[in-house]
Amino acid sequence: MTFLYLLTLLLSLGGMTVLDWRFRLFFWQSPVRAALVLGVGVLFFLGWDLVGIGLGIFYRGETALMTGLQLAPELPLEEFFFLTFLCYLTMNLVQGARLVFERRR
Repeated sequence: MTFLYLLTLLLSLGGMTVLDWRFRLFFWQSPVRAALVLGVGVLFFLGWDLVGIGLGIFYRGETALMTGLQLAPELPLEEFFFLTFLCYLTMNLVQGARLVFERRR
């Protein structure tokens, strides 16, 4: 059991947090709204994953880089952190693009 993939995801989330803090993009702009948006996004994609798993479309791939811990059958712990990173990255990109376009006007 290794934690390399989980560690990579956590470091990436840390990078997103630093960018967010530096440019006041998402959580540092409106923390309550950001938590709500991030939570809804992660829950949506977790539900999507569970439906895919239930239909036999998604399954857990075997790799030595993952912890082997699962939140549900075929749903690895790392998936939660990946989805959180994906949603956080998307919102930072959206807010960053908004700032760039506002400054260009």
